[in-house]
Amino acid sequence: MNDPPRHRPSRPLPPYAHVPGRTPHPTRASDGHSHRAAPITPTHVPAERWADDDAYLWGVDLYNAGYFWEAHEAWEGLWRGARGRDTTQRRFLHGLIQCAAACLKAAAGDRQACRRLAARAVERLEQARADGGDLVMGLDLERFVAEFRHFAASDPLVIAHRPALRLGSPPSAR
Repeated sequence: MNDPPRHRPSRPLPPYAHVPGRTPHPTRASDGHSHRAAPITPTHVPAERWADDDAYLWGVDLYNAGYFWEAHEAWEGLWRGARGRDTTQRRFLHGLIQCAAACLKAAAGDRQACRRLAARAVERLEQARADGGDLVMGLDLERFVAEFRHFAASDPLVIAHRPALRLGSPPSAR
């Protein structure tokens, strides 16, 4: 299948994908790819306006390009910002964060941790689907959850076989 398109192609990807224990920590290590970068506090964007959410789309680009730690970081501020607001959006973002963490564990060679995190991710994404329908923030949850579940159960676990986040058209484009 083709690689999904980048949503923020003008933003360069980091020089390396961080894997704990293998690469310098991006913010704490003096040679980390984001050392001394100004922290960005994302602004809450309602779920229905996902196509305007730079942090969400940047996280999608990072995940699809194999930058799992970085995708987790991009979405975490959004997840925290959704507290007390849209529960579906919050569950959805938490599920994506856990998908990224599961992929990070797979990239590090920890199959058991990957599978534990994948099970939690799938559970949260299924809750978001039950609350918000099949399409949440542009992602077909029925399809993605089935593909992610299959990926996490595969043996051998091959990170290159993870499902991509393929977003549909924004609501205003339909």
